[in-house]
Amino acid sequence: MAVELARGIFEIISADSIQVYKYLDIGSSKPGAGLRKKVRHHLIDIIEPDSQFTAGDFCRSAVAASDEISAAGRIPFFVGGTGLYINSFFMGLAEIPSINREIRENLLLEIVNKGVEALYNELLLVDSIFAGRIHPNDRQRILRGLEVFRQTGRPISSYHELNSGHESDRTLYLGLHDDRDIIRERIDTRVDGMIKKGFIDEVISLRNMGYGPDLNSMKSIGYFEINEYIDGKKTIAEAVDRIKIETRKYAKRQMTWFRKNSKINWFKPSEYDKIFNFVEKWLNRFHG
Repeated sequence: MAVELARGIFEIISADSIQVYKYLDIGSSKPGAGLRKKVRHHLIDIIEPDSQFTAGDFCRSAVAASDEISAAGRIPFFVGGTGLYINSFFMGLAEIPSINREIRENLLLEIVNKGVEALYNELLLVDSIFAGRIHPNDRQRILRGLEVFRQTGRPISSYHELNSGHESDRTLYLGLHDDRDIIRERIDTRVDGMIKKGFIDEVISLRNMGYGPDLNSMKSIGYFEINEYIDGKKTIAEAVDRIKIETRKYAKRQMTWFRKNSKINWFKPSEYDKIFNFVEKWLNRFHG
């Protein structure tokens, strides 16, 4: 596939909820300058760390990027593990009415007073479909599901079902998986490598720029734990260990999410020839 990319057939659209932020480089494992120079990447470094970026924002940005890529005679290649972004773009994300500020503020108070579990249980009662798709500790999406229901009286899942999205018979889904022990080893190696590359200095730099630990971007896996180390809440060893644990949990949730899509063709990363041949057949069929 690298050969085809080098030939300019594809341009990459990043489907990563952290890579959209400027300056969050090491912790999000952004592709290096060499690769980005060889193959054009879209939706990386497009917003400030204190900005909000929703699935709707991703869809709108991805549509613009896809149109631009297609107009240049190339093929959009979505790469990333943020399942909500992938599903929203290809399966559809209906426009949801704006939320009254009072509703949002009340929910923020409730999650402090009652806890995440209580609000997740409430979400289960009003929208079991959406609740079943998210993690019981996913604070942001629990709040989102409840605020939409309280504002509109309709579950957020009903809005998602209205829009058919951008999937077509020419859409090709590829998934990479491997044995659990190998994934665990890769995660550990990746996290250790992030620290060696200067991850701590990156977070300190972000804070010096005014981007504090209260921002959503700085609460993502890795940044949250390093912020706790900087604030003296954890030793560096504890922070690194926690990053590895949370990353493993996230990887497991990713697989659970993507396994629901029966259209994904799964390969091991080492199966280069199988992947290349599979993509080549698809190219010959639709782009020959």
